Amino acid sequence: MAFVTSGGRVALIALLLAGCSNMSGAGPSAGAIERAGRPAASGEGISIVTLDEGAARRTASYARSQAFGDLFGGASPSGTVIGTGDVLDIAIWEAPPAVLFGTTAPGAGGGGLAQSAGIPQQIVGEDGTVTIPFVGSLAVRGRTPQDVGRMIVARLAGRAHNPQAVVRLAQNDSRAVTVMGEVGATRRVPLTPRGERLLDAIAAAGGSRQPVAKTTVQLTRGGRTGAMPLDAIVRDPVQNVVLAPGDIVTAIFQPYSFVALGAVGQNAEVPFEGGGITLAQALGRIGGLRDERADVRGVFIFRLEQPEALDPAVAASARRTAEGRVPVVYRLDMGQGTAFFTAQDFAIRDRDVIYVTNAPIADLQKFLNIVSSAAFSVTGINNAVQ
Repeated sequence: MAFVTSGGRVALIALLLAGCSNMSGAGPSAGAIERAGRPAASGEGISIVTLDEGAARRTASYARSQAFGDLFGGASPSGTVIGTGDVLDIAIWEAPPAVLFGTTAPGAGGGGLAQSAGIPQQIVGEDGTVTIPFVGSLAVRGRTPQDVGRMIVARLAGRAHNPQAVVRLAQNDSRAVTVMGEVGATRRVPLTPRGERLLDAIAAAGGSRQPVAKTTVQLTRGGRTGAMPLDAIVRDPVQNVVLAPGDIVTAIFQPYSFVALGAVGQNAEVPFEGGGITLAQALGRIGGLRDERADVRGVFIFRLEQPEALDPAVAASARRTAEGRVPVVYRLDMGQGTAFFTAQDFAIRDRDVIYVTNAPIADLQKFLNIVSSAAFSVTGINNAVQ
């Protein structure tokens, strides 16, 4: 029968303490995360949200509300309207015998033709007017070229012989959009009555210089700004919205990725396409959960969430960051029969962190292995001493 000496007991205690210090996992336990969320009602902690059908539906609904089709889908093609800075090409004709414009061709008598005098192109001033010979100052801003032609004819009535006017918009500077960022060339793209769309403007600026799957398009209209992956706009025609004068289109190089940690097949930062992936696809890309370690009830997604994507009761009392976002941890119980359907409905976003905790039995097994290893080591030490 072997006995452990006092020196052996000291060695055993030292090894056990060392083993306990080495038992720290790759991150917090499920209990630690739950405790961090308890003060959320007072605005001091993080918000723990059970990832179920309702939570997945709310996040999906918010994502749809931020799509270009909903934010900017109200614009429609409009007729050509003259604005400040536009250049007008004006031609005025007068029937023979010409009185104000042109001269009758020699020998034509009363049946000759009269041609309009050359009128320089007119730039619409800051006051919205142009000046035309024998017509004077004419307010044209906000009117169509056809309206201006009728106004000119009305002004010449009684002064010119059966006048006719043709007005053409030679240069459109007031109805244009600005395209910038990761495109072939930054430029202003004029809008025509046919109604240019978002992809038309990007194409007119030389297209995206970066891969479609890694490009985000930001659209600013008035005081509202939205952003969408270019890939999503290409795949969904509804998001290829009609542009409005003054819009600013910015192409941004933005690779998307999430981070996977804990008891999963691969701990890594994982890139994904701009079109997006679901939680189920994300778990598949990292090799799923590790059978020998993972707690199926401890699948967490850490995210800085927009308040509108949360239940109003949660958002009202939740802690906020300086940017107004809510630190949220979504918890999915993979032991539930509907978990895989929920995982297929829940979209992963850029910079999400997926973390899977160790199962309690895995930590216990790890401790027992350490104790067993320590005991054998002490027995070897004790035998060597004897």
